[in-house]
This record gives sequence, C-alpha cells and structure tokens, in this order.
Amino acid sequence: MGKIFLVFTGGTITMKMDDSNHSLIPSLSASDIMSALLNGFDGYDLEVIEYAKLPSPSITPAIMLDLSNMVGKILVRDDVTGVVIVHGTDTLEETAFFLDLVLNTDKPVVVTGSMKSSSDLGYDGINNLVASILVCLSPDAINKGVLVVMNDKINAASEVTKTNTLSLDSFQSLDYGPLGIIDDRKVIFYRSVNYRHPVIPTESLEENVFLLKTYSGMDSRLLFHLVDNEHAKGIVIEALGRGNVPPMMLDGIIHVLKLEIPIVITSRCPSGRVYDTYGYVGGGKHLTSLGCIIAPNLNGQKARLFLMVALANNISGEEIKKLLSV
Repeated sequence: MGKIFLVFTGGTITMKMDDSNHSLIPSLSASDIMSALLNGFDGYDLEVIEYAKLPSPSITPAIMLDLSNMVGKILVRDDVTGVVIVHGTDTLEETAFFLDLVLNTDKPVVVTGSMKSSSDLGYDGINNLVASILVCLSPDAINKGVLVVMNDKINAASEVTKTNTLSLDSFQSLDYGPLGIIDDRKVIFYRSVNYRHPVIPTESLEENVFLLKTYSGMDSRLLFHLVDNEHAKGIVIEALGRGNVPPMMLDGIIHVLKLEIPIVITSRCPSGRVYDTYGYVGGGKHLTSLGCIIAPNLNGQKARLFLMVALANNISGEEIKKLLSV
C-alpha cells in the first residue's frame, strides 16, 4: 500500500462558529482534523501538507497553478498512490477542473471539502475526508482523472458542479449522474467518465480572460469595455439556453472577433449541451458563423480556466475549437 498525501488548503471544513459575532471563521488546523480520523486508519501511510488556510473565494487561478505544480511533483514519486486535496466548496469545482486539465497522471487525485462547519450538527468534513482516502486507495480510481468526493458520491471534475448553497448533496453531475459511491467503506464505480478533455500541462496562465453572463436586453457595452479598457485576451459568454444571445450584443462580439480575441460560448443553464442549433440573429449558428467557439460540455467558470490555459500555451482558435469539441 502506497502513501496518500493529504493537502489542506482551508475552507469550511476548518471553520468554527465565533460566538462574539456569530460567524464562521477558520479555526481548525490540518492536525486537528486528522486527529479525528486517524484511529480509523491505523497502518495506513498518510502524510499531511498544510498548503494554506484559505476560504475558497480566496483561491485564485495562480494558486491553482502553484498547487498543481506541487501535486504533480508528489505524484511522480514511486511510493505515492494518490493525493487528496481538502478545499472550500465555493471554488472547489474550479480547482478540481484545473487540476484535471493540467495534471498528466493516472494516479487518483481526489478533491473534497465540507458543506457544514465543525460547529454544525451533521458536520460532514470527516466523512468526506475518510471517503476520499478510500477512493484514493481504490485500484478502480486509477485513470479516472481528478475526482470530487462529497456526501459518499464520486463525481468527475470535468462533469461536476455545485448546485446548492447548503445541501450536503450539493455537488452533482447534472447531465450524467455520479461515477460511483462509497458504501460501508467500499468504493463502487458504476460508470466511466463521459467527458474527458485533453490534458494541457502548463507553466503559466493568461490572466486577462473574462466571464460574462447573458441577460435579457443585454447589449455590447461590457464587451467593448473588456477589450478597449481591460485588455481582454479572451472572453467566455454564458449565453441563453442552447447558446444564444440578444442581438444587441452582436456589435460587441464582432468587434472582439475582429481583434482576433477568442469568444467561447457556454450556457447559463445548469445542465444540457451547448450547440449551434438556432440560425436567427444572435442564435448559436449565427455566433459560430461569426467565429465564436462553442464549449458543449463546460459551464462558464470551467471554460474560463480552459481558455486561460489554452491562451498561455499559444493554442490557436481552431485548435481550441477542436479541443473543446472532444
């Protein structure tokens, strides 16, 4: 049995209620949390790294890149079976997807966290951590990409999203369902990953990539602002429905594309594929005819990370289109 590294970045799993102002604050160290579960893992080779103590809104793409470099160095060791990353839930799916995008490994990498703090009834942090270790130790987790384990369910980083602000069952793959479950300390996989994107190892990021959410009556002002004042190098638009925008956005979209700045189209809908079905002005077919790129299986926050990595590696618009259509 090889070594499992547990990398703590912070999040709700480390928090307690501060009675003075009745709010949750970071309180528990990695060793505090580990002391609650080590009795159940006698004989296991677990090594803890307290990487950070950050609530997940403080996790940036630059931190994700640094974390991926550290995890990559751990995974090449022959004595290492896998890595569990403990993370706040607000940006957990983004970190998990980023790692899935850039890490070239067959070994299990599991990202987990907690929806409840240690002061709450039903604190789920310890159970999620135990389940994640068990998944990391499972031979069936090999070559599955980065996994998210929460509430005894196993989801693929490329497919999962946070769906609820409070529910223990917040992390779901809405289009496909979970890959598997943990039941009575047994790891059971029901299916393989449906959406596997190519791995793009990277040493840098293009930071000037922006995400816009489309709304009724939206016009071109934000698009003009992003390229003319914020020096955008790429834009992701969470479009309506199947991948459509109000016609008032077209002047801005054409302006951006003329500057050879890629625009990637996702949907603001929480599930369902994006496709260039509609041929009316502002419809998905019209957008692709102008040069916009569709991301069929990614939400906006994941498509932004993909574009940040792709642009940093000088991947062209046509190649981005091919990679996203896999």
